[in-house]
Amino acid sequence: MVNYNQAFEAAVAAVRAEGRYRVFADIERIKGSFPKAHYHPEGGEETREITVWCSNDYLGMGQHPNVVNAMREAVDKVGAGAGGTRNIAGTTHFHVRLERSLADLHGKESALLFTSGYVSNEATLSTIARILPDCVILSDELNHASMIEGIRGGRSVKRIWRHNDLEHLEDMLSELPLERPKVIAFESVYSMDGDIAPLPEICDLAEKYNAFTYLDEVHAVGLYGPRGGGIAERDGVSDRIDIIEGTLGKAFGVMGGYIAANAAIIDAIRSYASGFIFTTALSPVLVAGALASVETLKVSPQLREVHQERAARLKSLLTDAGLPVMPSVSHIVPVKVGDPVQCKKVTDYLLQCHNIYVQPINYPTVPKGTERLRLTPTPLHTDDHMFALLEALDDAWTALSLQRVA
Repeated sequence: MVNYNQAFEAAVAAVRAEGRYRVFADIERIKGSFPKAHYHPEGGEETREITVWCSNDYLGMGQHPNVVNAMREAVDKVGAGAGGTRNIAGTTHFHVRLERSLADLHGKESALLFTSGYVSNEATLSTIARILPDCVILSDELNHASMIEGIRGGRSVKRIWRHNDLEHLEDMLSELPLERPKVIAFESVYSMDGDIAPLPEICDLAEKYNAFTYLDEVHAVGLYGPRGGGIAERDGVSDRIDIIEGTLGKAFGVMGGYIAANAAIIDAIRSYASGFIFTTALSPVLVAGALASVETLKVSPQLREVHQERAARLKSLLTDAGLPVMPSVSHIVPVKVGDPVQCKKVTDYLLQCHNIYVQPINYPTVPKGTERLRLTPTPLHTDDHMFALLEALDDAWTALSLQRVA
């Protein structure tokens, strides 16, 4: 007889043995007081106020009055849910307006909403592979799990090129017939290391070898470019990218994912992608909030400027303190620990002793041996917040005898 429960227990035990078992922190964000939140410890301990240092709400837009008010007005006007899939009663006027706004953000003819950034990547990439016969997808080795799953689901030929290595990419492209369909899939900001892809040069190669370009901008939309259109907008290459994919759950502070492209591409994905067709549409309340956030950030470059200043400030403070900050040219501030057990001990220590919440980043999110803290300063993190974090990290590094930088 098969002991099914034992198999699942063994799977979890294996994760625990490697030191990478994930524990969710039970928190409530405090409206109007971001980055503060209430933490609910297990075992009936009293709730404590903590400072969040690992949120992907990079600009605090989930707390922005424009966003909150738009969602409140929407629920009062139309109620909670969309009522069905986009094909069956789920296409509300909020959805139509947001798709138009996103297309405008990226200078594209059209856009398509999904329930998350993960789903938009998985559904779109798998559909592209089915639409383009004999397609080869060339994927950056550090692409997100959602991109990897989408490529796998499309069952096309896959080639993996070394991270941001243009020479390796060109070697692969040059081996393929010019007339064979090929897709270069890559990200702009890689969220764990904080590095940025060379977009203009990748576009050059795509044009030289007749390749289609698919860009994941989830960690860049809202944060870069004059109107928040991402690295492609900042670098002036949005018109050279065939599909731009983004999220509404990070810099825009709400929930959902999307792609933007020309009308023919969007219509094809809309017509063939199972992850779009058979899923209940996003709540119009969420869509209203996302629309307000996108439109606000199109005209709010000062938030992006403060965000960059805060990230640079934190990197400088951590470096001066001899803490092992990993090189990053973006807003991501990774601090290397290098061991999954120690990484978890650091985050537990910060939460228990200093009321600072950071999640450990372990394998498979990052390679083994590169376990780290991933700090995400926002415009709402003050110098006082940073000094408190610095003191807490210094204490944790001493208490746990972790390696510093000379």
